[in-house]
Amino acid sequence: MPEKKNASSPAAPTTDPQPGNAVQVNIQLRPVDRSGQPIFSNFTMARRAAGNVFVDFGFVEPGTLNSVIRRAQSGEKAPEGIGGQLGCRVALGLDTAAQLAQQLNRILQAARRAQAAEPQSAAEEAQEATSSSSE
Repeated sequence: MPEKKNASSPAAPTTDPQPGNAVQVNIQLRPVDRSGQPIFSNFTMARRAAGNVFVDFGFVEPGTLNSVIRRAQSGEKAPEGIGGQLGCRVALGLDTAAQLAQQLNRILQAARRAQAAEPQSAAEEAQEATSSSSE
């Protein structure tokens, strides 16, 4: 039987029963059946219902999306709907949805900073290469 790997969340914040107190705890999640396999998604939809947030992760064929964009740009009427595959639906409590939003925002901010630093690093490397070749 293949060994199952653990997904570990680096110090996921959890809340203490007393408001205002946050505790950092390393939580290790063990996969069940195929839950450890990633599901690729290029479409998400979130909605609130009954005190929860439902997040659908889906996949729409890129060619279909491009076709709709081309039709819209050429002035043609867009289709009323297009088909896709639902990969996963996740129901989250409002507190868990808020934690997820914070985690995603931190990841996206770090990615933006890294992306902004890339052109600067490339320019510095080019300048160093130019100055070292002229010496």
